[in-house]
Amino acid sequence: MSHTAIDGYAVYDFVHNGLSHPLYVGGEGPAVVVIHEVPGITPQVVYFADRLREAGYTVYMPSLFGTPGQAMGAVNVASAFAVACVRREFRLLAAKKSSPVTEFLKAVCRRAHAECGGRGVGALGMCLTGNFALSLMLDDSVMAPVLSQPSLPVGRAGGVHLSDPDMERVRQRCDEFDTRVIGLRFTGDALCRKPRFDDLEEKLGNRFERIEIDSKPGNEHGIHRFAHSVLTNDLVDAEGHPTRAALDRVLEHFEQQLK
Repeated sequence: MSHTAIDGYAVYDFVHNGLSHPLYVGGEGPAVVVIHEVPGITPQVVYFADRLREAGYTVYMPSLFGTPGQAMGAVNVASAFAVACVRREFRLLAAKKSSPVTEFLKAVCRRAHAECGGRGVGALGMCLTGNFALSLMLDDSVMAPVLSQPSLPVGRAGGVHLSDPDMERVRQRCDEFDTRVIGLRFTGDALCRKPRFDDLEEKLGNRFERIEIDSKPGNEHGIHRFAHSVLTNDLVDAEGHPTRAALDRVLEHFEQQLK
């Protein structure tokens, strides 16, 4: 099967338990698994992945839906969301149950750790996949989870897409390895609202680090009120901008836990 090429990345079909998705791999150093947002691996997602490669990481980037390299647009956003809604591997509405695709992603993390070695791997999810990174912390290979604008469960202001016993296990692993779960969001984001971070903080305590960027009208940096994607579409990669500060903190988190 042919795959869309992305400069700097090898690609092959990764198969686990009957589920198969293209997996893009590039870079050198400890592994970070990047789980793209809707509509897929857009140029902005690739830009973020390239920043990780430049910082000395091997990026493992599965393509779960959409056409890799295609720019974000209304049609492909709607199409990707529809695909996620009907596939049984995704559970977009579940408040205390993870999506089956997380088992596939755990297998990717284990492969990444086996190939790259080190203390463990980083895992970063975005939007619909944001909370997947939380589920991945249940796997022994994962040491540094990041939730960028986690939007599941859909239609709920709060909820964490993980059972209470699993949340307790995540906290135990954070305590055991002295790590944190980092969450990123814009304050005006209707898809990732404050109650979700409140729930995460309640369950994880000081092991949850919340980074919330002001997007209220008239904010200092002129961030528009519909801003959503902290590390991709709405990233301003310039010193002094709060999204750049968020990116720098993510890179610092990976360095502290993986190197």
